[in-house]
Amino acid sequence: MYSHAFSFLFIAFLTSSLLVRFWLASRQIRHVLQHRHAVPADFAEKISLMAHQKAAAYTVARTKLGLVDLMFSAIMLVCFTLLGGLQWLSVTIFKLTDGGMVYQLGLLASFALITSILDLPLSYYRQFVLEQRFGFNRMGKGLFFQDFAKELGLSLALMLPLAWIVLELMAKAGTLWWLYAWGAIAAYNLLIQAIAPTVIMPLFNKFTPLADEALTARINGLAQRVSFASRGLFVMDGSKRSTKSNAYFSGFGRTKRIVFYDTLIERLAPQEIEAVLAHELGHFKLKHVAKGLAIMLALLLPMLALLGYLKTQLWFYTGLGVNPIIVPGQSNDALALLLFLLTLPIFTFLFAPLFSIGSRKHEFEADAFAVKHTNSRDLVSALVKMFDDNASTLTPDPLHSAFYDSHPPASVRIRQLNLAASQ
Repeated sequence: MYSHAFSFLFIAFLTSSLLVRFWLASRQIRHVLQHRHAVPADFAEKISLMAHQKAAAYTVARTKLGLVDLMFSAIMLVCFTLLGGLQWLSVTIFKLTDGGMVYQLGLLASFALITSILDLPLSYYRQFVLEQRFGFNRMGKGLFFQDFAKELGLSLALMLPLAWIVLELMAKAGTLWWLYAWGAIAAYNLLIQAIAPTVIMPLFNKFTPLADEALTARINGLAQRVSFASRGLFVMDGSKRSTKSNAYFSGFGRTKRIVFYDTLIERLAPQEIEAVLAHELGHFKLKHVAKGLAIMLALLLPMLALLGYLKTQLWFYTGLGVNPIIVPGQSNDALALLLFLLTLPIFTFLFAPLFSIGSRKHEFEADAFAVKHTNSRDLVSALVKMFDDNASTLTPDPLHSAFYDSHPPASVRIRQLNLAASQ
């Protein structure tokens, strides 16, 4: 009885989330196309009509491809759950391994491998058709498949040790295993953030010290004004993959470093680069990164507690098309973990706007921080160039933007900065 009810609930939530996503996407496409014939007044003197229409076409193309991705993901989810894909995979890996921890880690690794391969054609299309059509792609096919292999290998290398720790705790730490697992995951996240700038990121990109002495002096002056101590200024060879640009800081403690895309260095004037970096440093100084991590960990704790309950309920497995392996001494914890990770986004979909609201609030705060330490007109000029270069639409649908976007719409953000400049 509970099994059938949970199956129905799962289907209802999945269907509802698909309908909402398709409705929001249709609004976005319609709104962008309706406003493609004229550049918004705030940008009329800075962005050409041709660039505006390119951004509109790019946004529509990306949105449509996102719908294809959404449907494919939904079909794969149903295939793995209600249609028995995960059940088949579980039984197959169990027969090959005779159970135990090898079975559990093998199940997680094989699922990650299969889903990565299934996602590959769409990723290939996105890079070599969509991005290529709009002039953003600079990646060769060899680098694409090299990245794929590295990302898959790195994912497994990082995932399996943590999975082993969590599964051991699930099996041996008693009813409060989820509390200990939470501590282990928190510590592991901090470790990954610490080593990412010097160990992980260099696997994909080359980082060289910033050679422009005048720009280095300007950036160091900004860092001193805001009391930000980094381990250096670096330029990343982002141009080998895309024409798009950005700047960021990564790591913490002794591994903090400021990174510029080489495309950003080429495109922006020194004072504009300084303003963009001031925005990024605002995120750090206002503890947005730390707050985001704290919120993630705070939400993780009840989620793990919920998993602790669900893994003991037969209806949780059978309601999702899986019959747990009933063998003396055999644990189904990896199976429960996979089902939980697969279905959680479906049941929490409607909470997405809350995270978007928080993120946009942080963006406004970082802009305000940048205005205090640099010229707001420089930040406006830099953002306009980046909107233009990255073909970011200037006319998103308000509801779609409110639901999804981590950054405020361009017009709202620029208007706020212009207001600050006039004061």
